Amino acid sequence: MPQTLVIHAHPRASASLVTQALRRTLEAQPDTTVRALYDLYPDFDIDIAAERTALLEADLVVWLSPVHWYSVPALMKHWFEQVLGYGWAYGPEGQALRGKTAWWVTSAGGLLSDYTPGGAHGRPFADFVAPIEHTARFCGMHWLEPYVVHGGHANSHAEVSASCGGLLQRLSQAQIALGEGAA
Repeated sequence: MPQTLVIHAHPRASASLVTQALRRTLEAQPDTTVRALYDLYPDFDIDIAAERTALLEADLVVWLSPVHWYSVPALMKHWFEQVLGYGWAYGPEGQALRGKTAWWVTSAGGLLSDYTPGGAHGRPFADFVAPIEHTARFCGMHWLEPYVVHGGHANSHAEVSASCGGLLQRLSQAQIALGEGAA
């Protein structure tokens, strides 16, 4: 079975109904390791060697975070900058992540209708995905379409549970595809 590494970044994880539920769902899966960045690095002093070792062992890398200002939280962005360095993750000698798969699993406080031309954000959610997607692709990684839970602040427990079920379905599909690719 493919090894899954979850890089979790939420500056107030205990206050998050959706992201915490998604994290619990992922970490309950076999062959899955969760690295909670705000627990590991509250001072933003990232152990680059430890993070790279974890990445090398993974087939599927899940970036789990809420949407913060149309991107990922500051520590995850810092993680990208520190860990995915030139000569390791990209560049002529940077092949460490080539062929691995990246997947952004995220929660957005806004409803899906907020991500329309007439909505609060004025653009479709897909417009905000490009920087994260291209981070993965620039490192030679395969990209899975993001799994987005909208309306995080207003979701009922039943809606969160349904979102976790959807996450498991997508995860299973991804793992099957990864397993077939290795055969």
